[in-house]
Amino acid sequence: MPSPSVVLQQIKSIILFLVDTGIASDQNFPFQRSDGDKKTEITFPGAQHVSIAMKDKLYSDIYDHLSNERAFNVKMMDGAILQLMYLFNEQELEKHRLTFFPSPYLEEFQNYPEIYLEDEIYADIVAKNIVAFPLRFDYDAREGIFKELEHPKSHLSLGQYENCRIPVSAPVTPFQFLQFILRNFYHTAHERYADSLPHFSQVFNETIMVAEKNVIHVKTPSGA
Repeated sequence: MPSPSVVLQQIKSIILFLVDTGIASDQNFPFQRSDGDKKTEITFPGAQHVSIAMKDKLYSDIYDHLSNERAFNVKMMDGAILQLMYLFNEQELEKHRLTFFPSPYLEEFQNYPEIYLEDEIYADIVAKNIVAFPLRFDYDAREGIFKELEHPKSHLSLGQYENCRIPVSAPVTPFQFLQFILRNFYHTAHERYADSLPHFSQVFNETIMVAEKNVIHVKTPSGA
């Protein structure tokens, strides 16, 4: 199972890859901190602003606040924001929050397609039928939070819907998260960025319950 130091290294390696390939336009490198007791957090500068995403505000206002405060690990070249946060308790994963906030201002790309069409990766962004929506992979193993089916330990939330918690079979590593984002949102006929992503084999153990396996869920590579 990945340790805090392994998770930290994965995030650093992924950011360097995104910068080197030109997919990232801005970045904040992660750092590790401890509360002096049992807790170890992997986070980034500006992370204190992420709670705004849970408030009842316009998505554009949430995005603007996060962008203006640089509350992200990476801002992609199309404006999308990536956040990766992990909390460990005595080397055991307790929580993670992995978010993808696409830019709500796609009109900039759609109104001036001639600027972007030369770069194939913008083809989807320029398309008029694209609707930007956020997604978040959460994990929370704290007592009193987990409720079978209602609040799975590991789950996927789509579009800021408060009660959208699609069960996920295990916690998600930084590598798995970025591979998912690149493969599904930055994949073209000639550029398969996910295939070049630095590979990490360490995975978290499965946490999904039997009842959660009996409904539609997301299966991610995991250990025992």
